[in-house]
Amino acid sequence: MLGEVLAEVTRSEVVESVHAGHLVLLNADGSILFQKGDPTLNIYSRSSLKSIQASAMVRAGLDIEPRLLALVCASHAGTPVHQQGALAILAKAGLGEHSLKCVLDRPLDEELRRTAEPTRLAMNCSGKHAGMLATCVINGWPTDTYLEPTHPLQLAIKAEVESMSGETVALTSVDGCGAPAHVMSLIGLARSLRNMATGAAGDEGLRIHRAMTSFPEMVGGPNRDVTLLMKGVPGLMAKDGAEGVFVAALSDGRAVALKIADGANRPRPPLMQAALRTLGVDISAVRSDAFSSIILGHGKAVGEVRIVGELGRARGVS
Repeated sequence: MLGEVLAEVTRSEVVESVHAGHLVLLNADGSILFQKGDPTLNIYSRSSLKSIQASAMVRAGLDIEPRLLALVCASHAGTPVHQQGALAILAKAGLGEHSLKCVLDRPLDEELRRTAEPTRLAMNCSGKHAGMLATCVINGWPTDTYLEPTHPLQLAIKAEVESMSGETVALTSVDGCGAPAHVMSLIGLARSLRNMATGAAGDEGLRIHRAMTSFPEMVGGPNRDVTLLMKGVPGLMAKDGAEGVFVAALSDGRAVALKIADGANRPRPPLMQAALRTLGVDISAVRSDAFSSIILGHGKAVGEVRIVGELGRARGVS
């Protein structure tokens, strides 16, 4: 699992820590442009799986407006807009918040999190769960057991994962929100989003790509790096996941997936900057804080997370 060292943490120019992991970049034709570590490594893709889960729902008949479909793919910040969107999805199916079976949680938004009470609606996966429930209603499937791995919805999602990635799911466990969590390879994750973005996965995948890229604020939040990346790079679909997972793909076929071995998120922003630059993606319109990972001392910047090795040297990345 350790992989190769990808980034180092400096404090007053002294390297204090390092982060190892795995990373793969795909050319427009799907071939590997660059890799570190083992791209065939089996990982839990965590919430970076949500766009694939949403594609299975669309394939099973879920038909909602693109703004709400983007929310189904989201690890959202729990703002009123996000919570109201989840309620709207449920209402279309004749359901309410009580039908959700995700865990209770506070919003991811830092300001809201300080004062809000934990609810299922505020939980960052409530949009996905609302979409799951709506899909069950459309198909006449049970709504009280929709998280069970043997439920028709979850079997459809597993089949979608295998179809998108071209792999057999190695193992299924339980994600933090209660939904099944599937093990797939890192390159399988990259290929899955690439297939959606290019249209190789059919109209269902293209609908997800259009929804996410048209409404990036619904996928994360106003200050989340996943949203800032999609707002700054037209046509880029991106999704973060717990334990240091991130995946992104463009409609021309270029893609990237990474997994930080220790599960930390702090090396992810500069790694994505280096990866996208190496892929030749124009990131000039992306807000600069989407790529920053500053180390603080007494509230002031005294260091940074910086990329090491060949990827760090590529295209002027420091």
